[in-house]
Amino acid sequence: MEEQSSAVQRMQDYIEENLKEKICLSDLAGVSFFSPWYSYRLFRDHLGVTPTEYIRKLRLSRAAVKLRDENCRIIDVAFDYGFGNADTFTRAFFREYGLNPSDYAKSPVPISLFVPYGAKYRELRKDRIDMKDTQTIFVQKIHKPERLCIIKRAVHAEDYFPYCEEVSCDIWGILMSMKSLCGEPVCMWLPERYKMPNTSTYVQGVEEELDYPGIIPEGFDVIRLPEADYLMFQGEPFREEDYCEAIQSVQRAMDEYDPSVIGCEWDDESPRIQLEPRGERGYIELRAVKSIIK
Repeated sequence: MEEQSSAVQRMQDYIEENLKEKICLSDLAGVSFFSPWYSYRLFRDHLGVTPTEYIRKLRLSRAAVKLRDENCRIIDVAFDYGFGNADTFTRAFFREYGLNPSDYAKSPVPISLFVPYGAKYRELRKDRIDMKDTQTIFVQKIHKPERLCIIKRAVHAEDYFPYCEEVSCDIWGILMSMKSLCGEPVCMWLPERYKMPNTSTYVQGVEEELDYPGIIPEGFDVIRLPEADYLMFQGEPFREEDYCEAIQSVQRAMDEYDPSVIGCEWDDESPRIQLEPRGERGYIELRAVKSIIK
């Protein structure tokens, strides 16, 4: 099973590196080290979509972000992401998101972007892990202003995996389509003051300015968070298969850290924040602090 998931991961990596080029099944078979037929079946069985569907969804998502963030022509975006002409791109974009790319470029609204979770990532479970190596953890104090946070609640979830089981990982695609105050979506553990009856402690959302003028997606809530100081704990870069170990290393360091050495104490009235675990930057988690009053 590990050999098969590694083969699918190699195909995903190849697609990522060659997204703007023509990609054939024979190319994917070449990096998977299996036959084209078996590579196709492996990909579909592991990821739930065919290679063609995966490539189309990923290209449309990247095109949507480009339209959202840059002043560019529809035809240029279409060619950049492998569509033969603007009409073909427009039809594909409309089928995927329910609106024309020109309308989206003028007035971006929350849409469900495709999130290409790796094959190895999909097999991760919250099993007990023995920590063998000590990692270096970088700690930095940062300040967050008063802000809004548009969140999607679950019912019982206390952490990421149960949240995905209740809400689905597709929520992340919607959050990624929204511009965020901190540049990316966040995951949070809410203190009681921000929870509603029969809702989860763990939520996902985006931080926005207080005068946020955009659309609130259906089923989402808005909470107002006060300005606060945070300690940001960042681990070393990690391989995707070491995802769980990377998280546990940072969380263990945070549990053992004594904020009084910098004249602070933990501020448990503010949410604890988790950023998307990305191997190239290391796992990042933030916990609020406040000055000790003497």
